[in-house]
Amino acid sequence: MRPVAIFRHSPTEGPGYLATCLDRSGIAWRIVAIDESEPVPGSPDDCSGLVFMGGPMSVNDDLPWIPPVLKLIRAAVARDVPVLGHCLGAQLMSRALGGVVSRNVVKEIGWGEVTLARNETARAWFGESRAGFVTFHWHAETFSIPRGAVPVLSSAYCQNQGFALGPHLALQCHIEMTEDLVRSLCGSGRRQIARGGSPEIQSVERISERLGLRVDALHQVADRVYSRWIAGLRG
Repeated sequence: MRPVAIFRHSPTEGPGYLATCLDRSGIAWRIVAIDESEPVPGSPDDCSGLVFMGGPMSVNDDLPWIPPVLKLIRAAVARDVPVLGHCLGAQLMSRALGGVVSRNVVKEIGWGEVTLARNETARAWFGESRAGFVTFHWHAETFSIPRGAVPVLSSAYCQNQGFALGPHLALQCHIEMTEDLVRSLCGSGRRQIARGGSPEIQSVERISERLGLRVDALHQVADRVYSRWIAGLRG
């Protein structure tokens, strides 16, 4: 099977638990280091799937790599090469598919609950018996649901937390978190947390409470989601 290409936009926002799931399934993967100016591939044909991680920039920024990434996402969707987006990656997917990315009503940083949409698509990705779960957030913007896609997650402060379109899944929240990733984000974003400006910005101390238990519970959700996405990979 061709490798999964994982696009990294910041050194502190790697694939995390997704890499564990890919390794466990025997799926080869490689990093496309956008943060190190690695060029964007012109075609998805050499990949079994595309993954776009988070980052501190905005999809609306004038950055040279954004237009080719949007073009690559559109090509992958047209060819049924599964695409998976986390946070910034989900915003890139929305924008590529005709959606709009704009400022959210509040900035969310820390742990918070998301609710599953009441539709068959959400149940297929997250499970029949699950009504919602606690996940990790770090975002100031939000996306609209592209035409043809199905909303799958929402939260109290961000209506559009995820959408699915066939084998493609976009998540505003971070289900890829590991303890190391959480600590890394808190370290690099400590000043942003200290500035506050939103009731939904948690302190580093609050984010770190019961960290192992929270991450373990999140991995149970990620196992289901990533297994379904992996099952759709192209040969």
